[in-house]
Amino acid sequence: MSASTRFNNFPQHRKFAKNTRKIDNRLRLALDKNEQAIGHMVIEFATRGMPRLLEQTTIDFVVIDMEHSGFGFNQVSDLLSGFHKSPVTPMVRIPYAHYDWVSRVLDSGAKGIMLPNCKNVEEAQLVIDAAKYAPEGKRGLCGGIAHTSYLDPPDVPALLRYSNANTTIICQIESVEGVANADAIAALPEVDVLWIGHFDLSVSLGIPGEFQHPKFIDAVDQVVTAAKKHGKGRGVQPGDRKMAKEWMERDFNIISFGGDTWVYKAALLAGAKSVRRDGRKIKKNLASN
Repeated sequence: MSASTRFNNFPQHRKFAKNTRKIDNRLRLALDKNEQAIGHMVIEFATRGMPRLLEQTTIDFVVIDMEHSGFGFNQVSDLLSGFHKSPVTPMVRIPYAHYDWVSRVLDSGAKGIMLPNCKNVEEAQLVIDAAKYAPEGKRGLCGGIAHTSYLDPPDVPALLRYSNANTTIICQIESVEGVANADAIAALPEVDVLWIGHFDLSVSLGIPGEFQHPKFIDAVDQVVTAAKKHGKGRGVQPGDRKMAKEWMERDFNIISFGGDTWVYKAALLAGAKSVRRDGRKIKKNLASN
């Protein structure tokens, strides 16, 4: 059996030959339609069950964190393999802008990159060059591995176009310098989202945790204005529903609803308190009978 025949026996890969601009990245689709996308961050629980679990929550994307977690490449690769046929778009937040971080997670099956603390065009361009194939970038090609389902694509130019169309790039703005360069970063065609890192941005502004401070509000407004001017998404990770509503009212449309450890802790805390409260009531009622 030829490589071409083997490849085309798998329906999910015929799209390379039939429609090289087809998008199967739900986050990318939402951005193209200027719609809202809801996601989540995996920062602690790198288990094989996470992809199936997250599918049941109706979220559009997940960010696997490598900046603040202890995850190594093997753990991230295992997680990404679980998202291979999932409707949830897997993104990876790399520790910093470097070719190796970008190329290895994309080759493992990530659909995009989040760059933390992007301060200038040069850092954003480094990630673009590592994430996009020529002519948009300088990513090296290795076929027959995870990102092509271990199949050899029969039409390499089609694969490059397909991959470029489906690879999303998020730049986190988390510093005074990043705010000053937000317009130039957003102007890069390959950048899809400007994402506010609100804690680090407040620290950089000299007002740690003061999210209602005029300096913080002004900085956020500058980033939102830059993103909207260039038709880019506006992302953030609120800690709860109230915060999410506040950010959406400020025209943020890419919302990561918390990280796994925080959501789990909040849900367990609320549940445990309720059960404990019910237990006290029941004990009191039984004692009075």
